[in-house]
Amino acid sequence: MSAHRMIVLTGGPSAGKTAVQQVAREQFGDRLVLVPEAATLLFSGGFPLPTSDETRRAAQRAIFFVQRELEAAFTAHAPADAVVLCDRGTADGAAYWKGTPDFFEAVGSTREAEHARYHTVIHMAVPGAGGGYNLQNPTRKETPAHAREVAEGIERAWAGHPRVFDVSNETDFVHKLERAIDLIRDAMDADS
Repeated sequence: MSAHRMIVLTGGPSAGKTAVQQVAREQFGDRLVLVPEAATLLFSGGFPLPTSDETRRAAQRAIFFVQRELEAAFTAHAPADAVVLCDRGTADGAAYWKGTPDFFEAVGSTREAEHARYHTVIHMAVPGAGGGYNLQNPTRKETPAHAREVAEGIERAWAGHPRVFDVSNETDFVHKLERAIDLIRDAMDADS
């Protein structure tokens, strides 16, 4: 596990994670190390998109281990006082998992062990079909309805983590973005 404080920025497809990361990079500079999303790297690099429960399980196992190694690689040379912002966390795979054994057992871990890796989890809500759902990402195949199902699964995957914060769509996207940035700042400055 990393000696650096790690924050997970998660949520279903089109929740606004990329925009939050861009603003966080500008606001926090070298105090924040950004870890990219493992799934996007794998799928844009040629890993086949899942077409069955079996291929979905294969993809989620691959994403889990790539996520862990990305975190290790990005923190290896990070400044000692830097905080790590991860585009998704290792527990996210449970939201996509169907079958037995359960996700955490399949990757040789437990929910508690994966939760313990991260100081704070920021869960961004998925907008509705008329509320800004983005279909431009070539690796995004989910419909708005499926994206909300994924978001609910992610919420269940992180249930029980002591520092989970939800960022809703109740106001405009600027307010949603500001709320997420405030949560990142709070996690960076927290005493424990």
